[in-house]
Amino acid sequence: MSDPVQPSHRRSLLEAAIQALPIGVVVHDEQGLCILANAAARALGPEAARDVPEAAFDAKASQLVEQVDGRVVEAQARTMVAEREAYTLTTLTDVTHHHKIQRDLIARAFIDALTGLPNRTMFEQSIEELVAEASSTDRFALAFIDLDNFKHINDYYSHAAGDALLRKVADRIRGALGPSDLLARLGGDEFVLLLNPITDQDTTLAAVSDISERLKQPFFIDGHEIFASASIGLSLFPEHGTTYEVLRRQADNAMYRVKGGVKGGVSVFEETMSHAATARMAVEQRLRLAIRDRCFCCAFQPKVDMRTHAVLGVEVLLRWRDELGVIQAPGDFIGLAIELGLINEITLQVLADTVLAMPDIDEVFGSDVSVSINIAAKQACDVPFMTMFCDALGATGMADRFVLELTEEAFFTKGRFQREVLPRIRAIGARVSIDDFGVGYSSLAALAEITADELKIDRSFIMDIDKRPRSQIVLKAIESLGLALGMSVVAEGVETYEEVAYLLGATQIRCAQGYYYARPLLIDQIRLSDPRNSGPRAAVSQSRASDLRPASFLRRA
Repeated sequence: MSDPVQPSHRRSLLEAAIQALPIGVVVHDEQGLCILANAAARALGPEAARDVPEAAFDAKASQLVEQVDGRVVEAQARTMVAEREAYTLTTLTDVTHHHKIQRDLIARAFIDALTGLPNRTMFEQSIEELVAEASSTDRFALAFIDLDNFKHINDYYSHAAGDALLRKVADRIRGALGPSDLLARLGGDEFVLLLNPITDQDTTLAAVSDISERLKQPFFIDGHEIFASASIGLSLFPEHGTTYEVLRRQADNAMYRVKGGVKGGVSVFEETMSHAATARMAVEQRLRLAIRDRCFCCAFQPKVDMRTHAVLGVEVLLRWRDELGVIQAPGDFIGLAIELGLINEITLQVLADTVLAMPDIDEVFGSDVSVSINIAAKQACDVPFMTMFCDALGATGMADRFVLELTEEAFFTKGRFQREVLPRIRAIGARVSIDDFGVGYSSLAALAEITADELKIDRSFIMDIDKRPRSQIVLKAIESLGLALGMSVVAEGVETYEEVAYLLGATQIRCAQGYYYARPLLIDQIRLSDPRNSGPRAAVSQSRASDLRPASFLRRA
């Protein structure tokens, strides 16, 4: 049996153990004098031992003390008695790293990293607390702010410029706020603003309109002068709702009213907007069911050589056969499908149905006609989708028969379509057409940059062309430019004899598409229109090239 440790040795062992502890240990006597501080405490600095006042602690309480050098120390103090004398034992722990992690986690949970604004979670909690504490006389407002055409700005100038714009927008709005107002970023290009308190609707509307005008002033980013605007919807508490969710939804409805009209304005919620939103939701649900149940079908409209009446191609046009069997044109639903992100699945269904219909297309129109499918601008710049679409089209073995019709907006994304998507289209042998030319974003400037096979002049330039001298000049300029750049030119929306007569007599345009020749028809309808079932070409061959009347098949259609 070993000898017991002598008291003097035990004291030395205890002192050594205290000095070796990884946490600071400090002892103060009743007068507040420091009589013991171990190595860990001294390493935290002399102020760690000296500047922790005993009065600052309750028994077994803790306190965070930020040091001069930025470190954060957690101090815990408790009273102890030894040999009838009272002492204060304080333990000190360096929690700088943990404290930083905690602050970072809180910031991520409640602060938007890009703008430094409160995020959706923090804003929602703030509004719920405000509502819970509101008296019968309290009034405040929510403004839902959505930047207009932000995607175009983001794509054209770069994502870095887009991020810089969001920060500058946040700063500009903050500059117009009162001390108790609160601005938050919900995500993307969406912001929400609390105006608190408010007096009346007119004053609040004027304040938000002032913010709207501020956002229309140019932003200077990376040497560019960028113009932006925001559509803003406004809801009032308690008139339009007594919960955050209801107030946000009503402000959102009001904002969409602005988006549907002249962007860059401000609208206050009205009850009719709620009805419109309900109706829109019903259409959305029906649209999703239609995609699931494959309720879409294709109509076909010929592109005709005005001089020979030969059918050169057909455009595939989407139709929705609703639950009552009524055929709906895309104007009623296509915008909603794009907004909801459903257009990709619909487009793939259109491609599949068109491929299945190719034997009928060949029999009715001829096996050498081109087949045009519309691709939305948002899809055209979606590289993963376009890769999948091109793979699916290439796998049919008929890609060289297809023309992809894109609006000018698709080419607005600087270089992306040309650089990443167009080579895939060329690789499978398909062609590209610029649809609705003349009414988009880039117009003549785009033509110098892009490579396309076909140029379709928008209907707005063709309508009553024989009566509009200024439109005739513009039409000639577009025609000349398209031909000089090696593109075939198509006149869209041709409806009258006079329009056809002008195009034949005053331009070199040969190809036209419109109601004068044929309305969009389903394959079965086209078959029924030719009682001889010999197709349009037989009928076309009997027409004289100089005859302005449509061929018999097209006329009956």
